[in-house]
Amino acid sequence: MKKTAFSIAATAALTGAFATGVSADEYKVNKGDTLWSISQEKGVSVDKLKELNNLSSDLIVTNQSLKVSGEQQEQQSTYTVESGDSLYKIGQDFDVSVDNLKEWNGLSDSLIYPGDELSVSGQASSEAPQTEETSSNESSEESTEQTSTESSNEESSSSEEQSSQESQEQTDSSQDTSNDVIKEVNVEATAYTADCTGCTGVTATGIDLNANPDQKVVAVDPDVIPLGSKVYVEGYGEAIAGDTGGAIQGNKIDLYMQDRGEALDFGRQNVTIQVLAE
Repeated sequence: MKKTAFSIAATAALTGAFATGVSADEYKVNKGDTLWSISQEKGVSVDKLKELNNLSSDLIVTNQSLKVSGEQQEQQSTYTVESGDSLYKIGQDFDVSVDNLKEWNGLSDSLIYPGDELSVSGQASSEAPQTEETSSNESSEESTEQTSTESSNEESSSSEEQSSQESQEQTDSSQDTSNDVIKEVNVEATAYTADCTGCTGVTATGIDLNANPDQKVVAVDPDVIPLGSKVYVEGYGEAIAGDTGGAIQGNKIDLYMQDRGEALDFGRQNVTIQVLAE
């Protein structure tokens, strides 16, 4: 089927000053580098790189020296996941890479659920256990001063409440990702928008992206992933396999994004896509 939305791949080239020396806070552009690849390596967002280097576009040139760090305002160290969030979106909000978020939070993939608390600075993971241990020790010392009957009753009540809350959170989380995984495929992903000359904004399955700009749609090869399937894409979230494209053959997908800048920043990535049961 003919794809009616425009596919975008991130390109790199930006005029700038050359430097002969590179400090620890700078990066010397190598052949083949893009702002996206540098942001992933250095753990800073593309927007932050542009801000630090006063860049108005994504163009960079070989041997150009880029600042990759600078003075930053104090920011929160943790973030509670909300419905519709993805690691990619959270990374953009907090100027950190998806790889860093995975490393700081011990994640083996990009699956996150509403209510999850994530470290967004790399500090919370090491501080939290120490705080909990201190709190536990203080609680233990205080409990020894009470009678065994009072301690037993309070601990039993607290345990029941905590168990009830955890059970409810697990139920809610299960409902959010309510579907069993039928198939899982490793694919190469790019991103596209409906904002292009001559584009109708209507997908191969009839989804009007202009009328539904917040709809998450993935262009797929129907021989690999059936059109109309509900899918979960690593770093993108739940979506509909609702479009096709001439270049989308085999293990390749194209993610619809409303914002052209986000689509450019996404570039080309290797991700996992899961086909979900209805």
